Amino acid sequence: MQRPKNRLREGLIYIGPLLLLDLTLIKKYAGVSVHAMALSGNYSLPSLSKNIHGTFLAPTLHNFTLASPLQTRRALPVAAPTSRGLVVELATSFFIYDALFFAFHLALHHPFFASVHSRHHNHREINPQITNQLDVFERLGLVLLANFSLNIIGSHVLTRTLFVVVFVWLLVDIHSGMDLEWGYDKILPKGWASGSKRHSVHHRVGNKYYEPFFNWWDDAYEWFCKQERKGG
Repeated sequence: MQRPKNRLREGLIYIGPLLLLDLTLIKKYAGVSVHAMALSGNYSLPSLSKNIHGTFLAPTLHNFTLASPLQTRRALPVAAPTSRGLVVELATSFFIYDALFFAFHLALHHPFFASVHSRHHNHREINPQITNQLDVFERLGLVLLANFSLNIIGSHVLTRTLFVVVFVWLLVDIHSGMDLEWGYDKILPKGWASGSKRHSVHHRVGNKYYEPFFNWWDDAYEWFCKQERKGG
């Protein structure tokens, strides 16, 4: 394991691309008018803001001026989410992310991407620091998929904030190398979650258990592979 002081360069490499996106693109949250989004991006005149779309699928660059050289303002929704809505959004976004990352992770284990993903598997024993031992391409993929999972269902800003906390906790948990009694896989119904034990097997053998948090897609993929072997 590396000492904290040796993580500075890694931190800068990790934060750099994300900071660039954060300071150049207008943030588009559900429940916010296009006009408010335009104002937050330094678009004050109708002629400047007429081509701005409210959907996150159409990214919009900040209107860079000397008075506003970076995108630092956020147009936030006025209404707070209900407690039920918060839970539903949080659970749904994790289910979507889990499915998307399963496909992304499976692709990373293709020989074509071997050099990209090999860094994450370059260790003797799995430990929490492996969580952040990623190629820049992987880092961006992980974050962009998480953002897509939140945006596609129109998650509230508060949901996004809680998502980050739970997301980091789960990532560190599955890379901890410890099968703790209070792990999230023990909290959820049996068979739902992968947990650190199953993810450690993935890091050891590398050809199974690609799903980060749950088991359904991994189990379906294993069943499909078995059927293919029987058919062949």
